[in-house]
Amino acid sequence: MNLLEQNNEFLQKLYDTFIYDNRYMYLVNGLKTTLVITLFAVMLGMVIGFLVAIVRATHDKTGKLKILNFFAKIYLTVIRGTPVMVQLLIIYYVIFASVRIDKVLVGVLAFGINSGAYVAEIVRSGIMSVDGGQFEAGASLGLSYTRTMTYIILPQAFKNVLPALANECIVLLKETSVAGYIALEDLTKGGDIIRSVTYEAFLPLIAVALIYLIIVVGLSALVGKLERRLKKSDRG
Repeated sequence: MNLLEQNNEFLQKLYDTFIYDNRYMYLVNGLKTTLVITLFAVMLGMVIGFLVAIVRATHDKTGKLKILNFFAKIYLTVIRGTPVMVQLLIIYYVIFASVRIDKVLVGVLAFGINSGAYVAEIVRSGIMSVDGGQFEAGASLGLSYTRTMTYIILPQAFKNVLPALANECIVLLKETSVAGYIALEDLTKGGDIIRSVTYEAFLPLIAVALIYLIIVVGLSALVGKLERRLKKSDRG
């Protein structure tokens, strides 16, 4: 087989895999689903993570909120100690087994709850890294513990852990690739559907990998830019 014939065969495979019958739309629609799940799961994870982190940090510094801290530790142990895929299956096939619910919502809940555990530890480390004298400074200004935490501690902690939080978002994006286990047509599932129709695994799966890679590289570049700006502001 000469080079021209090889090129023609490759182009034919490209056409059959992506162009024929608009099969590329499986990837387009899957990407939309992946981005929606990631966006809302990140938002949910941030809310859960900050709340759990505040409870844990408050207990560590003051000894208060013992009951909430107990449940927070259980949450962290269970979520961080089990695979996200298993959590996704439990939420869909056990918790919502008898309820008609949108699979995208299930994905948001599963990945958001999972991410919240990691965000909580990131934020807690940021809070604990703030000098203890900041609490004393807040008290000397007549601020309560809550107001000191809100207006003095959390802004500094957030700035310290912002790059780590951005990296958690990147990790979450890649973790959503297991959403297909509940028949949710995300990006990875879209590539798998094309593979099952064309019996051609290489092209659709490479396409999926490249799309993830492009997004992750872009986000990583933004995180790097953010880190450089934070370093400049610290020096300033």
